[in-house]
Amino acid sequence: MNPPCGLFADDMSAEISPELPDHASIMEVRLQAQEEEIILLKSSLADALRRIHLEDALHPEQHILEGTRAKLHRIPGMEEDEEQEEEDEGGGEQEKAFSWASSVEEPIQPTTIRGLHDGCFSSEEPRSASTSNRNLEQNLSPRSAPPLTPIQEEHKLLCSIKMFIRGRPITMYIPSNIQNYEDLRMEPPSQRLELDWVYGYRGRDCRANLYFLPSGEAVYFIACVVVLYHINNRTQRHYRKHTDCVRCLTLHPDKVRVASGQTAGVDKDGKALQACVHIWDSTTLVTLQQIGLGTFQRGVGSVAFSCDSGTFLCVIDDSNEHMLSVWDCNKGTKHAEVKSTNEAVFAVEFNPSDSTNIITCGRSHVYFWTLSRGQFTKKQGIFGKYKKPKFIQCFVFSLTGDVLTGDSEGNILTWGKSAADVKTLGKAHEGSVFTLCTLQGSALLSGGGKDRKIIRWSADLAPERECEIPEKFGAVRTIADVDDEELLVGTTRNAILRGTFSDGFVAIVQGHVDEMWGLATHPSQNIFLTCGHDRQVGAGTPLSHIEYGLCADFCPNGSVVSVGLSTGRWMVLDLLTQDVISDSTDGNEQLSVIRYSPDGSFLAVGSHDNFIYIYNVTENGRRYSRFGKCNGHSSFITHLDWSTDGKHIMSNSGDYEILYWDIAAGCKLLRNRFESKDREWASYTCVLGFHVMGVWLEGSDGTDINALCRSHSERIVAVADDFCKVHLFQYPCPKPKAPSHRYEGHGSHVTNVCFTHCDSHLLSMGGKDMCILQWRVVGRGSGDSRERLTSASSTSTGSPEPATC
Repeated sequence: MNPPCGLFADDMSAEISPELPDHASIMEVRLQAQEEEIILLKSSLADALRRIHLEDALHPEQHILEGTRAKLHRIPGMEEDEEQEEEDEGGGEQEKAFSWASSVEEPIQPTTIRGLHDGCFSSEEPRSASTSNRNLEQNLSPRSAPPLTPIQEEHKLLCSIKMFIRGRPITMYIPSNIQNYEDLRMEPPSQRLELDWVYGYRGRDCRANLYFLPSGEAVYFIACVVVLYHINNRTQRHYRKHTDCVRCLTLHPDKVRVASGQTAGVDKDGKALQACVHIWDSTTLVTLQQIGLGTFQRGVGSVAFSCDSGTFLCVIDDSNEHMLSVWDCNKGTKHAEVKSTNEAVFAVEFNPSDSTNIITCGRSHVYFWTLSRGQFTKKQGIFGKYKKPKFIQCFVFSLTGDVLTGDSEGNILTWGKSAADVKTLGKAHEGSVFTLCTLQGSALLSGGGKDRKIIRWSADLAPERECEIPEKFGAVRTIADVDDEELLVGTTRNAILRGTFSDGFVAIVQGHVDEMWGLATHPSQNIFLTCGHDRQVGAGTPLSHIEYGLCADFCPNGSVVSVGLSTGRWMVLDLLTQDVISDSTDGNEQLSVIRYSPDGSFLAVGSHDNFIYIYNVTENGRRYSRFGKCNGHSSFITHLDWSTDGKHIMSNSGDYEILYWDIAAGCKLLRNRFESKDREWASYTCVLGFHVMGVWLEGSDGTDINALCRSHSERIVAVADDFCKVHLFQYPCPKPKAPSHRYEGHGSHVTNVCFTHCDSHLLSMGGKDMCILQWRVVGRGSGDSRERLTSASSTSTGSPEPATC
C-alpha cells in the first residue's frame, strides 16, 4: 500500500521518536511472515490428506480420462485434480499458469505468459504455496460438489481459465456466448475521463496554503492537485503537473505566478521519487520552471518568492537538516544553500524591503538569515525576559519593517532591527496562534487554534474586532484577504470558509479529515455519499461518536441510505432529514460491503467475520428483518454483487475466493460454480471474476486493486488501485494485459470508485489523501454531460446544486 503522503499531526507539542515506527513496522513484517508460514504448513498438510482421500475414491475410468487430459492440456507442474482443487481451493505446491479452450471438439493448446513471482498470469513456479487462511478442519471437510461424470468434468475444464494470485489458483468459467476466447481482442475504451471537480482542502497539517487571486479565484491544494476555485462563479480549474502530494504554496508579487512544492513519495515498487517545486502561470496553467528536481530530500516544506520582483525563490526541504536554498526563478539554478536546523521549520519569507534578508521559524526558534555573495549568516532570535515558546507557528512583516511572530503560547511578539529587540502584545489567543495576515489597509489579522478566534488589530496593533468560527470546522489554519472586509479562512478540519466579521462565515469547501473508504451514488439523482474514519457522512454530518463508516449504499428508491461501520453495526439514514431510521449489529467485526438487491427487497451486509447477512427490506426501505446468513467463505468478505433477478449473489473474500449464493433458496451456497457462468449481474464491483480478469497486472499480490465499478451501460469498468491511480478499461475485460487509460491526481491509495446513475461522471476516493475527485466521462456513448454533482449531506461543498443528466 502506498505510504501516507507526508501527513503530520496538528498538535506538534509531543515528541515522537523516529525509531519507534520503524521498529514497529519491522516487528509487524516478521509477525506476518510467521503467520503465513503457519498457514502454509496447515494448508499443505490438509491438501495432502485430501488428495490421498480423493485418489482412493477415483473410479478406473476417471484415471484413464485424466491421463488423456494431461497429455492434451497439461502445463508442466499443473495438478490433475483441477476441478476438485478449484472447489476446495486448498492449494498445495501449484505452478502459476493459465490456459483456455473454446470447445470440446477443438481443444486449444495452453498459452502461458511470462511474469513476475507471485503474479496473476504466469508459468513460473511460485515461491510459496497458497496463502489462503483456511484452517485445517475446513481443508479436511471440503465444500466440493458431487462427483461429475468424465464428460462433464472435461467440458468444464475446456470452458475455464485459471489465474493465480500469490500462488493461489482462481478458476474463471467462460460464458457460453464467448465461442472463441483466444480470438478476443482487448482495446482501450473509447470513453475517457476529464477532471471536473475536486472535493477537499489540505488544512489539517499544512500552513499558508490559501491565497486569493485578482481573477476572483481562491488557490489551494489537496492531494496532487492545485485547485483554482472561483468563489463567485463556483467553477474550478486545476493545475495537475505534480506527481505526488503538494505540500506548500506561495504567490508571486505579480499575483499571477504561483510556486508549489511537492513531497518525494515512492512508486509502486518502493523506489523513491524526486521532490521539486513548480513555478507556473495561474492564468494559463502553463509550467514556467521546475526547480530542484533531484535536489530536495523527502519533500518541500516551505517556499517563498523574493518581494522585489520575485526574481528569487527560497525553499526549505524536509530533510533532517531542513536545507535552506535560494534559486534563480528565471534560470532554475541554485544560488545558495545552507543547513538551517534539525528542528521542524514551519515558514520562510524574504524581507520585503531587503531580499538579502530571510526569516525562518519553527520549533523553538526564529532565525534571521543574511545572504551575501552566495553565503548565509544566521542570527537567532533571543526571547530575553519572555518565555521561550515550544513553537513559533507563523510570522509577518509590519509596515515599519518589524517582524511579528505568533507562537504556541498564544502570544504575538514584535521583533525590531536587532534579534534581541523584542516585545509582546500580550496573550492574543488561547492555544496557538496559527496564522497572521496583513490587510491592505495595514491592519493585522490573527487566527487562533484552541479558541478558534479571528482578531483584527489596528495599524498600531490595538485589538479592534473579533469573531469565532464554528467548532465543527476546527481551528483557524490560514487567512486570505479578499477585499479588506471579506475573508477566506482555511481550517484544521479541511474546510475553507468565506465571510466577514459582521455576517459570520460559511463553508465553501469542506472535506473529510481522516481516511475514507465508503462511497455510494444515488440511483436517480446526481448525489453521492462518502464515509470514513473521521466518523462523518458526506462532507460534515456526524455519523457516530465512537465508530468509523466503511461502506454505504442507497436503497433503489433513493429515499434512504445504509452505512456500515467498523464494529459490525450498520445504520439506515433518511436522505432528507439524515435521521437514523434503523440501527442493527451483525457480529463484532468491521463491515466491508453493504448492498441492496435491484428491487430493494433485500439488503446484503458483508462482514470481516466471513459471513454475509441477508435482510428483508419493507416499507420503502424503512423496516428490516433478518432473512438469513451466507456461511461458506474462509476469509473476510471484500465485495459482493446481486444478480439482475435479485435471487443470487456473487462475492469475493480476502483469500481471493469467488462464491455464488442462491438467496431465494435460503442463502444456499452454489457449489457448482460452473452453472453461474452465464448469470447476469445488476452491478459489477467484485474485483475477481471472469469479466474483469484483465484488470489485474502480472505480479499483483491480491491487494493491488482496492475497488472497481462497471458503468450502468456495461461498456466500461473503472478500477481503483493501490498506487494512487484510476484506470478505465473496456467492459468486459476478460483477457490479461488488457489496455487501459490511466489517470493521476490522488496522493494516496485509491479506496473506491463509483459511476453516477447515468454514467455522466465517475467519482474516485483517496484513502489518506482525504480527497474526492469527480471525473467527467467523455467520448463515444458517454453522453458527455458537463453537469456537476453534490454531496448527499451538504449543499455547501464547493459545487453547484444537483442537476439532471
